[in-house]
Amino acid sequence: MLRRLLLTLATLGLATGLAQAQTKPTLTVYTYSSFAGKYGPGKTVKERFEATCGCELTWVTAEDAGSLLGRLRLEGENTKADVVVGLDMNLMAEAKSLNLFAPHGVNDRDLALPITWSDSTFLPFDWGYYAFVYDANKLAHPPKSLKELVEDPNGPKVVLQDPRTSAPGLGLLLWMQKIYGDQAGAAWGKLKPRIVTFTKGWSEAYGLFLKGEADMVMSYTTSPAYHIVAEKKDNYKAAAFTEGHYLHVELAGMTRTTKQPDLAKQFMAFILSEPFQSAMPEGNWMMPAKTPASGLPDAFRTLVQPDKALLFTPEEVQQNRRAFTDAWLNATAR
Repeated sequence: MLRRLLLTLATLGLATGLAQAQTKPTLTVYTYSSFAGKYGPGKTVKERFEATCGCELTWVTAEDAGSLLGRLRLEGENTKADVVVGLDMNLMAEAKSLNLFAPHGVNDRDLALPITWSDSTFLPFDWGYYAFVYDANKLAHPPKSLKELVEDPNGPKVVLQDPRTSAPGLGLLLWMQKIYGDQAGAAWGKLKPRIVTFTKGWSEAYGLFLKGEADMVMSYTTSPAYHIVAEKKDNYKAAAFTEGHYLHVELAGMTRTTKQPDLAKQFMAFILSEPFQSAMPEGNWMMPAKTPASGLPDAFRTLVQPDKALLFTPEEVQQNRRAFTDAWLNATAR
């Protein structure tokens, strides 16, 4: 009798636990694959947010920022996303034009960005500068400017990303336009013989570089910090370019179609909190949008510090992206 009673109580307890688990609300967050991947900050962010929200956070991934935007464009108001983490400033105007995002309502003052930020729809969560990364053990004399990289016929071989699908790919497209203007197409033509390939996203390009397929890869000034911290290697460097480096600011936004508006607002506020921001430097290997109280890891103090931030406004990118892309295609497809 006692055994039967205990079994009944255990069954009831299990049923209650399952019912509670089933009623726990879910927040669906779209992001890019490396953010939620094995080596990204997604696991840490998920654990820290779930510890405070009484909910379950589910990541849904796309390859890169461009792929995220493409998915949102296809899904429209039928999107399952409550929050999107991983768009960037270059895609901001295009993302706004989808009319899918609601005001974030978060106090975004006192940010650690190299530019003044004021936007009611998108919230920056980290930032960095684009750069070409190389192995100092193999490339003793890296180019000192973008023009030197492009115009030296005997210069290093590079692996790049497709600007139609990749944030770094679009970043380089805009960087070339900033330096060369109307002559960007001709510049792409000069660089073309030393381009190993254009990959869909950053991960594939960086992997090819690490395998020795190219001398340099389009990445970020913060990328060497990963090798210093995780691998105890200091031979991977970012080349400092005299013309300046193109700025990259990553953004989050909540959808106006969300079925979990309170949770979405809670997550947006969480983004600028210490638990989220402290996960960015050694999780996403980027500069945090708001410097954690503990400061930056030591490895970040040794990185290239560009003298000049190069940037088009989001509206300029939206207006000119197709023309810039067409010039790139015409020059590299020949």
